[in-house]
Amino acid sequence: MATYNLADLFELTVDAVPDRTALIYDERQFTFRALEGRINRLAHHLLSQGIGEGDHIGIHAHNNNEWVEAMYACFKIRAIPVNINFRYVEAELRYLFDNADLVALVYQRQFASRIAAVKDEVPTLRHFVRIEDGSAQDDSMLAPIEYERALGGQSGERDFVDRSGDDIYLLYTGGTTGLPKGVMWRQEDVFFALGGGFDPFTKEPVRSPEQLAEEAKAGGWILMFPVPPLMHGAGQFGVFNAFHRGNGVLLIDHFDPERVWRLVDRWKASTVSITGDAMARPLAEKLAELGDEIDTSSVLTLNSTAAVFSPSIKEQFLELLPNAMILDAIGSTESGMNGMKIVEKGGRRDAGVTTVDAGPGSTVVDDDMRPVEPGSGTIGWLARTGNIPIGYYKDPEKTAVTFPVIDGVRYSIPGDHATIEADGTITLLGRGSVSINTGGEKVFPEEVEAAVKSHPDVFDVLVVGVPDERWGERVAAVVEARAGATPTLPELQAHCREHIARYKVPRELFLVDEVSRLPNGKPDYTWAKETARRLAASS
Repeated sequence: MATYNLADLFELTVDAVPDRTALIYDERQFTFRALEGRINRLAHHLLSQGIGEGDHIGIHAHNNNEWVEAMYACFKIRAIPVNINFRYVEAELRYLFDNADLVALVYQRQFASRIAAVKDEVPTLRHFVRIEDGSAQDDSMLAPIEYERALGGQSGERDFVDRSGDDIYLLYTGGTTGLPKGVMWRQEDVFFALGGGFDPFTKEPVRSPEQLAEEAKAGGWILMFPVPPLMHGAGQFGVFNAFHRGNGVLLIDHFDPERVWRLVDRWKASTVSITGDAMARPLAEKLAELGDEIDTSSVLTLNSTAAVFSPSIKEQFLELLPNAMILDAIGSTESGMNGMKIVEKGGRRDAGVTTVDAGPGSTVVDDDMRPVEPGSGTIGWLARTGNIPIGYYKDPEKTAVTFPVIDGVRYSIPGDHATIEADGTITLLGRGSVSINTGGEKVFPEEVEAAVKSHPDVFDVLVVGVPDERWGERVAAVVEARAGATPTLPELQAHCREHIARYKVPRELFLVDEVSRLPNGKPDYTWAKETARRLAASS
C-alpha cells in the first residue's frame, strides 16, 4: 500500500505515466520507466554492499541525472541521502562527513582529491561510487566503483521492503551563518510542507498518495526547470514537485545565465525556478542582452523561493516575460513554505522585502511566543506549525530552540523577523541574526538591500552593520556596481530616502568587484562584514 513516502509517490507516477519524459540532462532524455530502472539498479548495488535502511549516503556532485538517481535509490531502500555542498573545502567536508555519519559516497571524479584528504578521518565511510566527468583526478586511493559499472548486472526490478511516511528525509543547510546543520523531516511532513502536498493557490491538501498520479494520468505534461543546485533544497523540491505531478525536469549542471535561457529556448521549458536575487539579477540582465535570440514564449511561471527576490528585479522580469506569472515564496529548510505571492505587473509594491499570503500553519509570534495581532505593526518572529521537521540531526539543544512547544503546540521558528498585516498577509523583514542595531533602532539588511538594488547603477549589494562609537552600529552597503558605473554614497542615500526611513539609509559605501554569495544563492554576510571592516580600516 502506497504511503506519503517520496519513493512510493515516485513509483505511483511511474505506474501512471511510464512513457512520459521524466528527466532531460545534457541532451539525454529519460522516461519515467527508464529512470526508475536505473534507480532500481543503483539501489540493488547499494544493498549488495550491505548498505540499507537508516544508512547515510552522501551525494557530492553538480546537477546531473546521477544526482537524482542516487537520491531516489536511497529512498527506495530506506537509506538517507545527504546533500554535500560542492564548494566545500577539506575542513568543511571533514566536519560534514563526520557529522552526517556517512557510510557511502556517490561523487564526481573532480572532487576526489578533497574527499581523499579527509576519508581516513571518517571511519564510518567505507564505499565510494564515482561519476565520471571527464576530469583526470586520480581517485585510486578511494577504491571506487564507477557509476555505470555499479548499475551493470544489477536488477532493475522494484522488489524492495515496504516503506513508510515516517522514513527520514535529511537536508543539510548552512543558512547565512554557522556550521551546516542537518534538518530531519518525516517524509510525509516534508511532502506536505514543501514537496507538493497542497495546492499553493487553494491551500487544499492532497487527499491520498494516489491523487497526484491519477491527476497526472488524466492531465497534460509540462517541463519544469529547477535552476538551483540539487545540493540545495530548492533544487530537490523542484524535482519532487515535478515528478509527483507526472511532469518533466530539465537540469543544468551549473548556473550560467546564458545557458539557462538557451536551454529554455531549446527544450521549451514551462516553469523556471530560481533562488532570489543571486540568480534573478544575472538572468534578467542576460535575457535583456540576448533579446530576440531567445524564445521565452513557453515560460508560464517564474518561481523564486528560499532567498530574497527584490521588487525592482521582479518588475524587470515582468517587462522581459510579459506572458509569465511570477510566484514568490518564502520559507526555509527548517519551516517549509510559509507563504506565497503572485506578482503582477503594476501591482502593489511590497512593504518590506516581500509580502505573501500565509501558507498553512504559518503565523507571526512575539518575543513571548504569543501570536501577533494582525495590523498592529508589531515586529515578531515568523513561525509555522503542522507539518514541520523533527529537529536537527545530533543537536537536541538547537532543536529545542528552533522547534519550541507553545501551549502544547510545536512550532518551527528559524529566526526570521516578520509582521502580520490587517488582511492576514505576512511581510518578511529579514533574518534576526544579521539585523543591525543602530541607536536602538533595528534595521533588517534585506529591506535596505532591496532599496539599494533599485538604483540603476547597482548590480548587487549586501548590507551589514559596522562598529560606530555613537550609535553602536552604522549601516554599511557593500556594493557591486554595474559595468562602467561608479555610484557614490550621496547618490545612493538620496535614492534610498525615497524608499526607506532615514535611519535605515546606508552611511557607508564600499565598492567591490563582486559580491560574494553562498552556492545556494543566500548572502554571505560573514564575508560582507569582514570586507566592510577591512575597507573601513584602510580608508
